[in-house]
Amino acid sequence: MSEVHSAPKFASNEGVRATLLGALGDMVVGADEQYGEIIISVERDRIEDALRTLRDDHEYQQMMEIAGVDYPDRAERFEVVYMLLSLTRNHRVMVKVSADENTPVPTITTLWPNAGWLEREVFDMYGVIFDGNTDLRRILTDYGFEGHPFRKDFPLTGYTELRYSEDEKRVVYEPVELAQDLRQFDFLSPWEGADYQLPGDEKADMPPVDEPKVTEDEGDTGAGEATDDKAAEKVSAGSPAEESTDEDRTDAPEPTEDREDRVEREGKTRDTKASTEPDEDGDKA
Repeated sequence: MSEVHSAPKFASNEGVRATLLGALGDMVVGADEQYGEIIISVERDRIEDALRTLRDDHEYQQMMEIAGVDYPDRAERFEVVYMLLSLTRNHRVMVKVSADENTPVPTITTLWPNAGWLEREVFDMYGVIFDGNTDLRRILTDYGFEGHPFRKDFPLTGYTELRYSEDEKRVVYEPVELAQDLRQFDFLSPWEGADYQLPGDEKADMPPVDEPKVTEDEGDTGAGEATDDKAAEKVSAGSPAEESTDEDRTDAPEPTEDREDRVEREGKTRDTKASTEPDEDGDKA
């Protein structure tokens, strides 16, 4: 008999949202449920207390991921999203805080040591500062990189590029220089409203034919007595082939003899040739 595990195979959100909101109390600034997951927004300065409550009192043991989101039109343009997993309940919950470029978010490395690496990633990509992280360095971009690539206002080409210099024998950083402007491609199908014409499509602009050619009747094909009479006309009148007579023509050659006579004659020829050739001493046979 198989042992029944306490964690359900499929987790339900029934009653979970109300329970967690009651436990977090005034730390909550908003809550929602989307795509089967519970999302709770808490005050930025109390994120550490909120996550500690979820870990110690509601069995969300693992902090799986920290992600950043950029909304440039908001006063606090960044959101930091914490994704928690309960192994015993087989349930997930997302907790969010908002921040701007100059407002730090309290670190949670005091709760989960692996948060240090994930906070560095959000700092590197978005520029969010985590207060209390003792090793807040870039983790994905190169040394000396300027800017934060995941911000919506960061250019697609970046600000600098690197290459290996044969003169200096090292990698050098230079401002980005584009050989041409960044092209804007039309990803619509040419048959669905493109404002240009592809080569070969100019035939589509030809006017329609008033009387299309058909071959339904004999007259449409050109066949008939008139065509037969014209085909019978001699277009090479007076040529040597037409003026020649039967006396000028040569008869076809007589058929060759049968195979047995030919083989016998060839055998005699070989014997005669062999008798006239000198032997090894130089004498003829």
